[in-house]
Amino acid sequence: MIKQLQLNRNHIKIERALISVFDKTGVVELAKTLEEMNVEILSTGGTYKVLQEASIKVVDVSEYTKFPEIMNGRVKTINPLIGGGLLGLRDEHENDAKENNIQWLDLVICNLYPFAEATSKENCDEALALENIDIGGPTMIRAAAKNLGWVCVAVDPNDYTNIADELKTTGKISFESRKSFSAKAFGHTAKYDTIIHNYFKSEKLSEDFSLTFTKHSDLRYGENPHQSGAAYKVSDGKDYNILNAHIRQGKKLSYNNIMDADGALACVKEFDKPACVIVKHANPCGVAIGKNILEIYSRAFKADSLSAFGGIVAFNRKCTKEVAQEITSVFVEIVLAPSFEMEALEIFKKKKNLRILEIGDFSKRTSKLEVRNIDGGILVQEVDTKTLYENDLQIVTAKKPTKKNIEDALFTWKVLRHAKSNGILIAKDGATVGLGAGQVSRVDAVHMALRKGGKLVKGGVLASDAFFPFRDSIDAIKDSGISMVMQPGGSIRDQEVINACNEYGISMVFTGTRCFKH
Repeated sequence: MIKQLQLNRNHIKIERALISVFDKTGVVELAKTLEEMNVEILSTGGTYKVLQEASIKVVDVSEYTKFPEIMNGRVKTINPLIGGGLLGLRDEHENDAKENNIQWLDLVICNLYPFAEATSKENCDEALALENIDIGGPTMIRAAAKNLGWVCVAVDPNDYTNIADELKTTGKISFESRKSFSAKAFGHTAKYDTIIHNYFKSEKLSEDFSLTFTKHSDLRYGENPHQSGAAYKVSDGKDYNILNAHIRQGKKLSYNNIMDADGALACVKEFDKPACVIVKHANPCGVAIGKNILEIYSRAFKADSLSAFGGIVAFNRKCTKEVAQEITSVFVEIVLAPSFEMEALEIFKKKKNLRILEIGDFSKRTSKLEVRNIDGGILVQEVDTKTLYENDLQIVTAKKPTKKNIEDALFTWKVLRHAKSNGILIAKDGATVGLGAGQVSRVDAVHMALRKGGKLVKGGVLASDAFFPFRDSIDAIKDSGISMVMQPGGSIRDQEVINACNEYGISMVFTGTRCFKH
């Protein structure tokens, strides 16, 4: 049974500090403050050299422990004089310390080898990854954090000023500060171990699934003003995305801005050809591909100009001054692109509240995991990046689709999987025409898409994100002029739906796969 001990909640004086950091930001300034306050400083390796070069009085840990760094630096702080100095309770273990010549360590400043940075490099293999796993650092950090009653630990350079200011003001560190730093330290090592775990695990969806994130920013609120919100980044994420974007102008991004912009970027990444995607409330209300970026934007906007009002506009090519001029004639929330012409940025300045996000030269979407919260846990799945090709399509009607129909069908599918289910999308000539999304009935989604598209649906392709359970959806389009239907197939009434298409002279193909998005 563990002995019940009393936690020391008093202020503590710092007499001896151990500094061992990979990121040396601010460490010289902190050490100078400690030296001015007559704190003995111990250090290791590169940190020791940096402090020495700054003319700071510092003791090498090897000199302190009377044991050299061995095994290429693998063993240097793993020593009873270090561990005992950090873990010892001043009111319980004083005799043990004296008998073993252990001196108390009151402050630890430590951060770790950048494992995530090392493993993100192309030439990194498992052997190199293993060499970049810090052992002594986490041991010291956790020992100090555990003994927060008597020891202060700092892992974040942003906290150095607070420590220095508190020492200058009171000559001591308060319990409240130590407790806060201790919590941050345990979070630091937990995150570090999680990144290592995820690097080496053999399965994406392992038995002990874990993720770690770093706060990107606090948000004014969440989806609604009464909900608090914040944005967090993947700890080792260096991808071209919304949180890593260069904000060229405009107000701070809101929760909904980030959600919609992320959706727009995901959709525009589907295309190799120049493309424009306009998103409103997480649905792609207008999408077009082509050759001329101005013409593409115009077609995407006209696909549903009513919904595009206040939307997010995304390009997969450089935004030109001509496009910027067109965009500023209407109200949109965000424009994002890999890059912008300088003249375009000057034009956008006329709309000071318009957010301009420069993403960088992003590539097509890659496989990754997405996570959703539920009560009592989370749901995790792979992102849908499945690509359909012409050979995947099974023609099931007497009437055969034209080559143009097939091209539009494959375009439509890339957009449809970014719309909320139940989803129906009508497209023609490389542009969306009408979208019915987020409906509880598939036939309702069909009617919505028809209403949105109006007369423009004639000659178009209608795609459904899941099979038609009844022929009523086909009956709904019989007089619309739609020339082709694409759907997964797999319903017990497939033949009934096929018969309806044959009856109305509409071609239909099965994809064999659905693209639900809830």
